[in-house]
Amino acid sequence: LKGLLNHLDAKTNVDAGGIMQTPSDTYTSKERFDLEWQSFFQDYPQIIGMSGDLAEPNSFLTIDDFGSSIIATRDENGVFRAYANVCTHRGVQIENEKRGNKSKFSCPFHGWTFDNKGSLVGYPKSEQFGKIDKSCYGLAELPSIEKYGFLWVHPNKEGKIDLSKLLGEKLEKEFKAWSFDRLILSNEEAYETDMNWKLAIDTFGETYHFSVLHKDSLFQSFHGNCQMFDSFERNGRLILCKRDIDEMRKLPEQDWNICTGTLPVYYLFPNIIFMPTPEGAFLVREYPLENSPHKSVSKISFYFYPEALEA
Repeated sequence: LKGLLNHLDAKTNVDAGGIMQTPSDTYTSKERFDLEWQSFFQDYPQIIGMSGDLAEPNSFLTIDDFGSSIIATRDENGVFRAYANVCTHRGVQIENEKRGNKSKFSCPFHGWTFDNKGSLVGYPKSEQFGKIDKSCYGLAELPSIEKYGFLWVHPNKEGKIDLSKLLGEKLEKEFKAWSFDRLILSNEEAYETDMNWKLAIDTFGETYHFSVLHKDSLFQSFHGNCQMFDSFERNGRLILCKRDIDEMRKLPEQDWNICTGTLPVYYLFPNIIFMPTPEGAFLVREYPLENSPHKSVSKISFYFYPEALEA
């Protein structure tokens, strides 16, 4: 907050350290895109949502953003797990609904049934099919972690999720202070565009354009081209400057609030934009579409704290 006020008074902005030219093939190269898809999406831990996406025991959601479907579950004891959404009998997708509440999932092909802990619990006509060791035919579990209100899944069952390496000590400490685990999902939207997935993220990365593109909307609420930036491992935190900071600065410092004077924007590698607000948060996930560097989708989830929904 003090840094932003200093920038406002001096009519300066955070120093990027120089000017960098980005070659156009950063966004158009199919070879580069294929490498990104493998390295960033197939073999890297992914944030698939928030704890509030699985708000109740026996809730589930399916994810189809990584080339093969994943089913994420919360069992009756509140434990979060993730599995390949594939029947171990003939490889059919077992669950086709986007989200819901179930303790068991039955394959639509032959009716093999699995509980939300991944175990095979039954199969039709077992006396005709023959006896099998059901413990050997459970769903393929994927590495998963729930912490700080985020749900992480690794699409590769041999992968590992190390939050200390992904986030770093400082960002872990910061996330712990926010109470994101209290957020409740409100609604979701998706926007498909003819652009590279990284370009969609890049457009969020500055407020230089506010006074021109958003002169009648966002620029009325934000000081354009005034921000702070910090990096944490491969992640970043951008702090946008609200016009409310003008009145907030008149208050004693102990009454200052980061969400009164600013909008924090977290960039979580590789494809997440996360914006906490006094009332809740916005989670933006950017994904390539159609195996193409020229198409992408922005999936936006809106969350609120319980007291905001009750107001």
